[in-house]
Amino acid sequence: MAKFNQKTRTRTKTDITPDGVTHQGGPGYSRDLKSELFLLAVTNMVGEQTFYEPAGDRDGRYRELIAAAAVKHPQWTVRFLRWLRGGANLRTASLVGAAEYVRARLAAGLVNGTGEHRRVVADVLQRADEPGELLAYWTSRYGRAVPKPVKRGVADAAARLYTERNLLKYDTASHPFRFGDVLDLTHPAPAGPWQGDLFTFALDRRHNRPEPRVAGSLTTVAANAALRADAAEDPAVLLDPERLSAAGMTWEDALSLGGSRLPKDRLWEAMIPSMGYMAKLRNLRNFDQAGVSDEVAATVAAQLADPAEVARSRQLPMRFLSAYRAAPSLRWAWALEQALNLSLASIPEVPGSTLILIDTSGSMHSAFSKDGTLMRWDAAVIFGLALALRCERAKVVSFSTRTTVFPVEPGESLLRGIDRFKAKGHFHNGGTNTASAVRAHFRGQDRVVILTDEQASYDGNVSTSVPDTVPLFTWNLAGYRMGHTPQTRNRWTFGGLTDAGFGMIGLLEAGDRSMWPF
Repeated sequence: MAKFNQKTRTRTKTDITPDGVTHQGGPGYSRDLKSELFLLAVTNMVGEQTFYEPAGDRDGRYRELIAAAAVKHPQWTVRFLRWLRGGANLRTASLVGAAEYVRARLAAGLVNGTGEHRRVVADVLQRADEPGELLAYWTSRYGRAVPKPVKRGVADAAARLYTERNLLKYDTASHPFRFGDVLDLTHPAPAGPWQGDLFTFALDRRHNRPEPRVAGSLTTVAANAALRADAAEDPAVLLDPERLSAAGMTWEDALSLGGSRLPKDRLWEAMIPSMGYMAKLRNLRNFDQAGVSDEVAATVAAQLADPAEVARSRQLPMRFLSAYRAAPSLRWAWALEQALNLSLASIPEVPGSTLILIDTSGSMHSAFSKDGTLMRWDAAVIFGLALALRCERAKVVSFSTRTTVFPVEPGESLLRGIDRFKAKGHFHNGGTNTASAVRAHFRGQDRVVILTDEQASYDGNVSTSVPDTVPLFTWNLAGYRMGHTPQTRNRWTFGGLTDAGFGMIGLLEAGDRSMWPF
């Protein structure tokens, strides 16, 4: 969803000795600039509150870190921002990062004659609503004076992304920065006559010009207008899947036009063939409540579980858990299980014995986003149990002020395991006694993996709770300033909401010291 344009992994480095404390009073280790920025970016849903850090403070820290990295490590920062949007699939953090990168470089007098500033802006804009989103962010913070590299980068993205279907989907009145506003401010060169016609149409309707002309090249826009006119007379025309598709009609618009005049099951069944992967994933509950037939549901389930579709959708693993919890019926469960497993497919097989500790303290009962459907401890459980299923031998422990051992059942589905984790009372909601948990359950395992926000309590030093010859991997799910271990031999911290970091376990144990996934 839009963050600004609306009307109302890897290994990181810390200091060797504690130079502060965590929010819970435990020994805290500062991170270097790149590491702090990386962990904050891959865990930060911009504008969202966390347990210990207000949204404004967190976003301000992100801007400061981007500005410092843009000046000190410009090429690293450019690679990072492109990976953040493309590899980590984090829209808002990459968008804000690109804007702040250019601003910091220009403020420091570092004008780039090669066009790199322009390119990094264009590269992070991958969806048609994002040019307006970036301009909305910039103007809300810094006013209407938009520097040329930002304008030109936005213009490049607009020329690449503005199509008839994208206009019908994203150019809505709920956004103060409409397509026409972006065109007025950045003046992109049209890719051809058809796009020139599209730009003219977008400008005409943005400025409320009477009867915006629909050029002959805009066949989808014309079909959309014709379908709307026909639906006003006879809503049954909305039950034609081919007309809906040809008109680029979104499911939101079709529902609005159909209203209560059409059977919901038939309307959904007409819309489903032209709906995208994410739209189907988000609407499983609506499909069930409308009474969509099992035959149609089977086609949806097949798409959800298709490996190519899962890869193309670039959905984070938590999305599948959220959909599973939201859907009333079980007819989606197998497809969502398959999709979740596919999204975690790169977690490698891990030999030997592994102690996996999942932080279920109160601070992990903190939402990733404002809707509150998934918490940080949900992500910890997803990744912890997925890793356990890949381990030759694994002991899984839920910890807070106390600990409980979660028995791993070989061959159990991941979603069923997550359900059992909750049903058996392994979400504790207590303090963060990390060091005590490690000491209580370490029995000579080959490695220790901790999934946590790193805000360890004052019950001891996490790093020294196991011998320094034993690899200790931390999967950070919050991105706070202080870490609970130093970055020394056999101590590593990963971050992010994808499975890529787990692939580093074997590489690091084998001696590969690669630091970044880009």
